[in-house]
Amino acid sequence: MGGIAVFLLGLQFVSNNLQNILGNRMRDAMQLVSKNKFYGVGVGVLLTAMIQSSGAVTSLLVGLGSAGTISLSQVMSVILGVTIGTTLVVQLLSFKITAYGLAIFAISFVVYFLTSKPTLKKVMAVFMGFGMMFWGLELVSIGTIVLKENELFREALIAMSESPTFTIMITAFLTAVMHSSAATIGFAIALSMAGAIQVDQAIFWVYGANIGTTATALIASSGSNYVGKQVAWAHCLYKVAGVLLFIGITPYFVGIVKSGDAGRSIANAHTLFNVIVAIVFFPFIQYGAKFIEKVIQPTDADREFGVKYLDRSVFENSTVALSYVQREILRMGDIVASMVETSIELFKNQDDELEERIHERDNRVDLLFREIQSFLADVHENFDSVSSKKVVKLMMFASDLESAADVIDNTILELARKKHGLKLEFSPEGWQEIRNLHDEVCQIVNMSLSCFQTQNLELADRIIEAKRKVRKLEKEFKKSHLNRFLEGNPDTLKTSTIHLDALNEYRRVVGLVTNHVYPLRKSGEKKAKQEKGQGPQGLD
Repeated sequence: MGGIAVFLLGLQFVSNNLQNILGNRMRDAMQLVSKNKFYGVGVGVLLTAMIQSSGAVTSLLVGLGSAGTISLSQVMSVILGVTIGTTLVVQLLSFKITAYGLAIFAISFVVYFLTSKPTLKKVMAVFMGFGMMFWGLELVSIGTIVLKENELFREALIAMSESPTFTIMITAFLTAVMHSSAATIGFAIALSMAGAIQVDQAIFWVYGANIGTTATALIASSGSNYVGKQVAWAHCLYKVAGVLLFIGITPYFVGIVKSGDAGRSIANAHTLFNVIVAIVFFPFIQYGAKFIEKVIQPTDADREFGVKYLDRSVFENSTVALSYVQREILRMGDIVASMVETSIELFKNQDDELEERIHERDNRVDLLFREIQSFLADVHENFDSVSSKKVVKLMMFASDLESAADVIDNTILELARKKHGLKLEFSPEGWQEIRNLHDEVCQIVNMSLSCFQTQNLELADRIIEAKRKVRKLEKEFKKSHLNRFLEGNPDTLKTSTIHLDALNEYRRVVGLVTNHVYPLRKSGEKKAKQEKGQGPQGLD
């Protein structure tokens, strides 16, 4: 158990530090996936080989799938590559280098301890992780020599050898718990090298580990939308189908991979299994994606979160396409308005359900914003210069709405948490000021959405006046707050930072949602001047 713990900690060191070194390159690599399915397989192999965590990559795929960044068929090509890339660490473990694990860890730690360069520290942390993995497997091997003499353990191994299905279930469960197929297969290698199990029995450990490793993505998809669930279950069903494909030909498979070195035989079986399954299923990716999409369909809630009006069949008609976009942005704006309106409740009492609803609405806004961006990027090339200018305005307003939602979900929510965490209360005067400013902000948000819909110049002027009023109120409320602060009001003293930040953030929301008003007003003034200038010419 100690050896497995050291192994898993080392694997976490390797994975986390490699992810830190790679940074955003992981997501950048995903841009290649859209080119073709072969690129997808290559990206999957490369990323998993670099960060040594199929769970991390598949969880990333769940996130990208949920965001609509890549399609399910593209994800499935990456999954094929992920299953191949994850075999590299098992290949390393099968070589007789476990005895050097402690030395690798010690040398890497010395460099890590002495250097002040961040990148070198991360690289040394990776080597420390590999050292811990090798050392952990060495401890497992030492423990296995004694463990195989334990009567209870031997009976368990006998029961597993008599029932391949039981073996697959147990090893899948162990892998799911440890979040590492490498740990399970490494344990099987240690058992086989100690003579506790044979290679033909260890093959079923390989099958179970491949199924169990899908648990990470399934867990990651639990809070995602239906696309995230499709990605996770595609990974799971792919692994199960691969095991079912091999289960009947296991004796022949064992004959192919079995050699004098039990550890190398198991590692080769793991690699060959994943390579063959990837080759077999590669031509059927599109069919597999369609099957998953039929089995796991969006719920009513998912449909509500998705776009309603964007229709890609109207690309050629700019007027219709842009009207659809406007309606979708207004849906997005309604969600933002509801976030702003309910945000004041966050400061009253700590309410986990309300916080979750705020998060949920922000996720809806993010989803709609991505879909709107994608739609406008597709239709932009088909439009003339006038329509293209409208596209830019629409994208800017949608971006401002998304930023306003982030202000509520991130900053306002965090301020409320800080207030409740420190058990603070606003002074009665201060709380009333925040509520008054909040009321003005809510009114401006609704006016701004109406102005966006109607393009009414008179309403635009009213919004600008209301915005100026909010600025004056903010200054006035800050001044009165500071006066209470100087007077030594205890509630004011304790909540000063939170109070001032709340006023500032609500004013920020006003600035974001009213940005679109100024170009509208400017274009109205320009049009009025032109009409005024053309009047006398018409009389002449």
